[in-house]
Amino acid sequence: MKLAILGCGLRTPLLLHGIAHSDFADSEVRLYDTAAGRAELMTALGKVIAEGSPLRLVAHPNLTEAVSGCDFVISSIRPGEMPVRARDERNTLECGFAGQETTGPAGFAMALRTVPVAIEHARIVERVAPRAWIINFTNPAGLITQAITTRTGARAIGICDTPAELFFRISLALRQPLDRVECEYAGLNHLGWVSAVRVGRADGSLEDCTDQLLKDDGLLRSLYSVDLFSPELIRRLRLIPTEYLYFYYNQRTAREHQLAAGSTRGEELVTLNGRVFHDLESHLRNGHAHDALQAYRSYLNRRNASYMSVEGAGKSAFATPEVDWDPFEGSTGYHRIAVDAIGALSSSAPMRLVLNVPNRGAIPGLQAEDVVEIPCLVDCSGPRAVGTPALADAVMPLVMAVKSYERQTIDAAVSRDRSMAHFALFCNPIVADWEFARQCIDRLLDADPPTRDPPRTAF
Repeated sequence: MKLAILGCGLRTPLLLHGIAHSDFADSEVRLYDTAAGRAELMTALGKVIAEGSPLRLVAHPNLTEAVSGCDFVISSIRPGEMPVRARDERNTLECGFAGQETTGPAGFAMALRTVPVAIEHARIVERVAPRAWIINFTNPAGLITQAITTRTGARAIGICDTPAELFFRISLALRQPLDRVECEYAGLNHLGWVSAVRVGRADGSLEDCTDQLLKDDGLLRSLYSVDLFSPELIRRLRLIPTEYLYFYYNQRTAREHQLAAGSTRGEELVTLNGRVFHDLESHLRNGHAHDALQAYRSYLNRRNASYMSVEGAGKSAFATPEVDWDPFEGSTGYHRIAVDAIGALSSSAPMRLVLNVPNRGAIPGLQAEDVVEIPCLVDCSGPRAVGTPALADAVMPLVMAVKSYERQTIDAAVSRDRSMAHFALFCNPIVADWEFARQCIDRLLDADPPTRDPPRTAF
């Protein structure tokens, strides 16, 4: 099997570990990144991680050569890298909204910058690897996947570890093995809800445990890394929201917490990432592979332990206590869902996964080509949506508004029309204000790019 990884960020080693310990470890993996030396660094660290496996890793300086003839292309790109995310989030905060890379104005800026690049990559894959599946992890994952599936002929699905993480936390709350817990789920990427929870019993029956969760404040609070949602809100919805709904349900609180913390998540990651890249380069250059792995584990533990701390609690990642976990062995995460998707698409035996795929009637009220996040049965013939109940009246208007915003944003990114961009951001339900949308557009699109930002899209 031949795989390509486009965008060698700091989750790449996790992915390489997952592949090296999977049924398709005897594969060639090609790594590509526009940042000088990044693919080579991750290839060197990957060889340490994959030691003892038949996995073959090679850094490719040319995108077309990297994806040519591949079976799978995993896209996790970030045009402009982390400094641009930090800039977007800071500008968004100063415009009056919480700064977050996939929602609100900052997510909009990321989408405008990323859509043209993702489409260009997909067209190259379509030309030189027409049978390949693009596994899109690039954020905003649902919107980018829709740009690929509607603007190119490439085969693509979107993946995200957010639903799987919620399912895992539900299993912990119920003190049940994950493989015995069945969650009814539907929505969009970073805008999804669990509507029912069932647990398989020894006799093969399913016990509905939804009310058990909804009635218990402690169980509901345990589903999130920090205290994001009022249990009363969850009970009124009769839906368990994924964590990114926090930026819709508690937008003002999220911004207040960021202001109290004095930073955004992106700004903190600029510092954390800079440190670990320096340490990795130094350790590997001096032949200290064990120290490189330890630096990477320590980085992931601090990053994971502080997830949503700034927005949800006003607490800096640097104030988070040190933890000593092995992130490579986590039950969920980036590497798990990516490897599961590749394995399912290579197999004749269907596997149930939550994916971002074209709607095609799965959620009534949305268009057929709208990409939604729903459970699918996946095998070598592709994903097939599993029947999902209609979304509740309490959330369907939000889903339709966000999907309309996503369509408008794709159009604006492709056309490079500033007026269309203004209207698209106005359609975002977090903004929903014409003058504020204009102010955000002016600040986001006219910001001076940092040193490593690629040429900006002309608006």
